[in-house]
Amino acid sequence: MATPLFNAAFIDKSVTDALPTGFVIRPLEITDYDKGFLQALSHLTVVGDISKAAFVERYSYLKAHAHEYFTIVIEDLAKKRIAAAGTILVERKFIRNLGLVGHIEDIVSHEDYRGKQFGRFIIEALKSIGKNVGCYKIILDCSEKNVPFYQKCGFERKEVEMVLYIKDLKAKL
Repeated sequence: MATPLFNAAFIDKSVTDALPTGFVIRPLEITDYDKGFLQALSHLTVVGDISKAAFVERYSYLKAHAHEYFTIVIEDLAKKRIAAAGTILVERKFIRNLGLVGHIEDIVSHEDYRGKQFGRFIIEALKSIGKNVGCYKIILDCSEKNVPFYQKCGFERKEVEMVLYIKDLKAKL
């Protein structure tokens, strides 16, 4: 069995028990490279050509910072394939008495698994992780068309998102 990115006990049992038979929700594992994790992410945005070695290097970094990075997947056990994924990053603040804020990112369901409510399961699991590590709030950015989905998941519209893309720049960290 592969080593999980973080302790799975942070995911509430009520979420894991609600999944359909044959599927499991769990922390990301190194073996998920071969189970189509990056292909699942490609249904959300551009992933790029990431080698297994580069994946393992990034996974190792996330594992070394497992108190901040919580990436989860839903696996189709019969097909050994990643059906959905998402991440909650935990930011350490000076405000709110050194509070923690969860940032939900990269929510995706593989197109072959849409309509099975896996997005909702991912969000509920990430919310439980945020609660269980002590976040005083959990935030996310989304497109206008996804607002109703996130409202059904308990989020409310607040403030405005801004973005600045740096063109043609490769990550340096």
